[in-house]
Amino acid sequence: MYPTARRDEIVDTLHGTPVPDPYRWLEDPDDPEVKGWLMAQEALYRQELGPQRFKERIAELLKSGSVGVPAWRGERHFFSRRTPEQEHAVYYVVEADGTERALIDPMALDSSGLTTLDAVQPDKEGRLLAYQISVGGNEESVLYIIDVATGAQIEGPIDRCRYSPVAWLPGGEAFYYVRRLPATEVPEGESQFHRRVYLHRVGTSTEDDVMIFGEGLKMTNYYGVSVSMDGRWLLIQSHEGTAPRNDVWVADLTASSLDRPELVVVQEGVDAQTGIHFGRDGRFYVYTDRDAPRGRVCVADPASPTEWTDLIAEDSEAVLTDFAILDDLDRPVMLVGWTRHALSEISVHDLATGERVGEVATPGLGTIGGVSERPEGGHEAWFGYTDNTTPPTIQRYDARTGETSLWAASPGAVEVPEVRTEQVTFRSKDGTEVRMLVISPVDGQGPRPTILDGYGGFGISMTPGYSAGILTWVEAGGVYVISQLRGGGEEGEEWHRAGMLGNKQNVFDDFHAAAEHLIATGVTTSDQLAINGGSNGGLLVGAALTQRPDLYKAVACSAPLLDMVRYELFGLGATWNVEYGSAEDPLGFGWLHAYSPYHHVREGVAYPAVLFTVFQSDTRVHPLHAWKMCAALQHATSGQGPILLRNETEVGHGARSVSRTVDLSADRLTFLARHTGL
Repeated sequence: MYPTARRDEIVDTLHGTPVPDPYRWLEDPDDPEVKGWLMAQEALYRQELGPQRFKERIAELLKSGSVGVPAWRGERHFFSRRTPEQEHAVYYVVEADGTERALIDPMALDSSGLTTLDAVQPDKEGRLLAYQISVGGNEESVLYIIDVATGAQIEGPIDRCRYSPVAWLPGGEAFYYVRRLPATEVPEGESQFHRRVYLHRVGTSTEDDVMIFGEGLKMTNYYGVSVSMDGRWLLIQSHEGTAPRNDVWVADLTASSLDRPELVVVQEGVDAQTGIHFGRDGRFYVYTDRDAPRGRVCVADPASPTEWTDLIAEDSEAVLTDFAILDDLDRPVMLVGWTRHALSEISVHDLATGERVGEVATPGLGTIGGVSERPEGGHEAWFGYTDNTTPPTIQRYDARTGETSLWAASPGAVEVPEVRTEQVTFRSKDGTEVRMLVISPVDGQGPRPTILDGYGGFGISMTPGYSAGILTWVEAGGVYVISQLRGGGEEGEEWHRAGMLGNKQNVFDDFHAAAEHLIATGVTTSDQLAINGGSNGGLLVGAALTQRPDLYKAVACSAPLLDMVRYELFGLGATWNVEYGSAEDPLGFGWLHAYSPYHHVREGVAYPAVLFTVFQSDTRVHPLHAWKMCAALQHATSGQGPILLRNETEVGHGARSVSRTVDLSADRLTFLARHTGL
């Protein structure tokens, strides 16, 4: 018996369409009735889950630890590392003589493990460090400044800095940053929005900060800000929510004052994304998907920042992701990172002409992250590398010799199981070719219990990476599949747009087609097939289980968006209507209502087993989505599988401690194994 959840006769009429919402009362987490219902769901979950499997093995594989790409400042460099026994990565500085010191250790700040390090930014000389932390998963990002040599706190806490870049000016005496207006200055319910760009002088009160940009613009705008290494150029970017387009301005800080920079338009009102790297040779390197959905690099004269000349042309099938300039050479070069069908590669180009002159050797078919160089120039670059069986490593490339070598490995020695990974192509409902990574045991044949994972949104690519959960599942005899659906960025911006707004159904069709292909080719059966997704991927599996309940045996749905008619009213939902559409608009409402999972639960349908995992401190996607959907499914289903809710407190949408990660992953795999027969 499921906990009782009353059904209210609430029906909104939107654009002439009646929209029932019987569980709206579950939107209030402070209501005693909601608290009682959640406690009853927790008791049911504990009773139904049964003995937790996989936990020890997941924990063992996570003892690999991790290591991050270095940031160089003169002879010093900064990096993050997590050792096998640590709950969180620690941020270090390494001096010229190799002496290493911990600068920020989240566990030293808070032994409960609830504090996470959100962002770091050394100043241009490496003497000061800006860092941002938040507590309990709320991602509120409070900013501090410390002295690198002594560790002494110089400034902070500065609040309201969520998603704030810190753009240091030379000398470390001031920086530009982004901060929300105080809640007292904005309408009720809008305190997560209304960002502005400010100039802050170190050692002065934030009350004296000068507002540089953002006044009078849309409340859902996000801003980027950076300053060139020599301090001459200021760059400001503006995105409307998560829209795949931005406006870009630059200012010459030698020709105008720091607190009143004269901004010059680089791009405004254009449906494209563009950024600028300030070259040490005085040129602007413009990276853009304007007229090039897979990306290109151009050069511009600062005197004419809107006139661009192609340097690295768009590739017909690879997506440009990154670049670095190495100029301490007879023939300076640009390293360009690409993903070809979500697998990474790096090419080498003549900096003057863009001619391709070579490639950088990488350890395998995996994912490269964060190609970095010394800010003052040089002949070396560093980049992160991982794949399905390789914990994060840092590779060093020497342009003088053309050699790639291991610079730093994850610190833990773990025995990783052997698995087979192949990229499989299949056709979606409309004939579009879509790909997926199929990770399976090296021995034996299917059909096997299989987890199909997906995301399909916001231009985010599903790329190979080390995962203790995936390896544990495959080692136990299962297959794990990562689908690379439309809506993601695997094939560039056109691929993203083919799965957003009115095209969202393409994402769900791709996912169903992936499932059908796995069944048709003998990888699995519908009785052995589970699906998994979180956040936008939670929306994906929510739509999948309501559209094709016959196709899937079990569902793990984490931090999901499920009430797509009201999603804009909660969390950061108002920033996502550029991706999904708005229910206030008749056209957008039509798109949303057509697939909104909560509104497509039908009584008497045999739904698969479902586990919702949500996080009480999630300030991005409110857990009410899963609460309402859970109640609706428990009321409606005639299936054998249980509908369960795992409601976790003091964590949020993003970063969490290792032990909490292990518990969540083990619970999810235990549930899916039980219902797929693993």
